[in-house]
Amino acid sequence: MAPIDPRAAALRDRLRGTLIAAAATPMTGSGEVDLDVVSRYFAGLVADGATGLAVLAHTGRGPFLTSGIRAAVIERAAACAGAGDVPVLVGVGGGPDTSDPAEQARVAAGLGADGVLVFPSEGDRAALHEEVWQAARLPMIAFDLYTRPCPPDVLREILRHPGVAGLKTALLSDAIGCQRAIALARESGRLAITGEDRMFGPSLLWGAESALVGIAAAAVEVTAEVMRTFREPGLLAFEQASGRLDRLAAATFTEPMEGYVQRMLWLAAAEGRIPAIHAHDPYGPGLPERERLGLQAQDFGLPSAEERAEGIA
Repeated sequence: MAPIDPRAAALRDRLRGTLIAAAATPMTGSGEVDLDVVSRYFAGLVADGATGLAVLAHTGRGPFLTSGIRAAVIERAAACAGAGDVPVLVGVGGGPDTSDPAEQARVAAGLGADGVLVFPSEGDRAALHEEVWQAARLPMIAFDLYTRPCPPDVLREILRHPGVAGLKTALLSDAIGCQRAIALARESGRLAITGEDRMFGPSLLWGAESALVGIAAAAVEVTAEVMRTFREPGLLAFEQASGRLDRLAAATFTEPMEGYVQRMLWLAAAEGRIPAIHAHDPYGPGLPERERLGLQAQDFGLPSAEERAEGIA
């Protein structure tokens, strides 16, 4: 078990068992962000079952947003989370060559973030984590992402860093890689965090101890129910909840895979979490209108927008 900084250990223990919603960033088709919409959206996720927020991550399109918008989104997340002692993680890196993950981490620390989710990079990934740590001393969550999977030896090196509190694995369909990453995280004394929207139930059975998933950017109750039933004795309720989540994931995390952000925004609008005018992902692939209509026609057992507005949900 690798040594761990007390700050990272504290975040690791705080995140254990949590459902961290990888929140989208509601915006218009031209990329404009209304911060009041963002605040209401974050608050709704927490009210409906998210026990943590990850903002400006892959789902939140953090690598594409300006520094001013990034700072404002972090501020809104911190304000929302402060009332309920909800941890806030901020995605850093992953953008163009001109972006500076270390500077992004410094800003996040100053705005009240509890930790950072470090996007995988093309260069020396272990060195990147050291740069981010030296800049902000915020606990880090390493990120094994399907678009840039991390070689096992590099992953081991990253997990030995004292500032790393946990590892989010989001390998999409690589069951063997997911199992290996979970095992490496646990062996190093770090938190194994599932980001596996299409292997969610299995990843819990393989040893993941918390979740940070884009599928909780909307329909958060579906994911929260899987987490709840997993902790209960017996498997029937867990099997049923996992089946419902798998149906949702099959409808949203499908080709083109980057379209999942747009699909989750459509669902968030259908639930009444955000206005339809702010349910756009200008950074993903264009999807046909018939896909939106087909998605909204499916029954995932969720409250309607009207029920949510009336406080029934």
